[in-house]
Amino acid sequence: MIRWGVLSTAKIAREHVVPAILEAKGAQLIAIGSRSIRKATEMAEHFGAPQSYGSYEELLSAKDIDAVYIPSPTSSHVQWSTKAAQMGKYVLCEKPLALKAEDIDTLIEIEEKNKVFISEAFMVAYHPQWHRVKELIQDGSIGSLRHIQGAFTYFNKDPNNMRNQPELGGGGLPDIGVYPVVTTRLTTLKEPHSVIASIKYDKDFKTDMFASAQVQFDNFDLSFYCSTQMALRQHMTFHGETGRIEVHAPFNARVYGHARVTLHSQDNLKIQEFKFGDANQYKLQIEKFSFAIKSGLRDSIFNLTSSKNNQKVIDAIYAADKSGQVSKI
Repeated sequence: MIRWGVLSTAKIAREHVVPAILEAKGAQLIAIGSRSIRKATEMAEHFGAPQSYGSYEELLSAKDIDAVYIPSPTSSHVQWSTKAAQMGKYVLCEKPLALKAEDIDTLIEIEEKNKVFISEAFMVAYHPQWHRVKELIQDGSIGSLRHIQGAFTYFNKDPNNMRNQPELGGGGLPDIGVYPVVTTRLTTLKEPHSVIASIKYDKDFKTDMFASAQVQFDNFDLSFYCSTQMALRQHMTFHGETGRIEVHAPFNARVYGHARVTLHSQDNLKIQEFKFGDANQYKLQIEKFSFAIKSGLRDSIFNLTSSKNNQKVIDAIYAADKSGQVSKI
């Protein structure tokens, strides 16, 4: 059993990842850490974790913890991933792992030096619906891919929410803009070369509340928008010469809707539907990460090179908006 500790009592930990650790094969929840011992103890008691710590440092010093999940504010991800790895812990860190691609170079060095794994928690990488999309694209089910459309939006104007606090790494692109990019890269096995983008900022929060980007690859492009102040929507469409693929609950399957992928023929008269039941991408993520630790198979989980490549796209979107010109990646 891989023994897990959780650094923070954040909502995503409470609602998704800690329950996933409890359900996952080969994983055991050992401890909750927080800057508040009261919060740590309450969460530990709720989920049956035997230990709680009133500081992150105390948890990282514990000898009976193999891996840590880090859902702390975005601006602290590199800091705590570094400290955890230096303490010999395997690290699963919530996305975005960093706010600049260059910051991930340090983590690559630390991962190698300390002989541990550091992985960005892109749970979508483990969902079988995305594995099927990849298979359909790679086996030519829609012919030559020409265009991808994506959207990820929600409405949140809570000033106390970290997504609306720039000093904590808030904004729509770091929070949700990363998803259309990463799922495109994972399924096409291609990397983009340039970006055109437009961003609107909230006048009070100073965070990006809307972004529209055209990410250009060699033979196709990805056009997507994301927003923290629009009605809820998630969708991804992969449009090829002989067909198209639609992913109906692409990023928050189970929460947003049923995991379902449809394959449409060129004339739209033939539709194949693929359903994935109650697949829990958070549970699958914990199981894959735990297995990677036991087996030493680093290639089975989302790696830091892919994290850096994804962040380079986000960096380029900001740069393209600022310059008003095409930004090279």
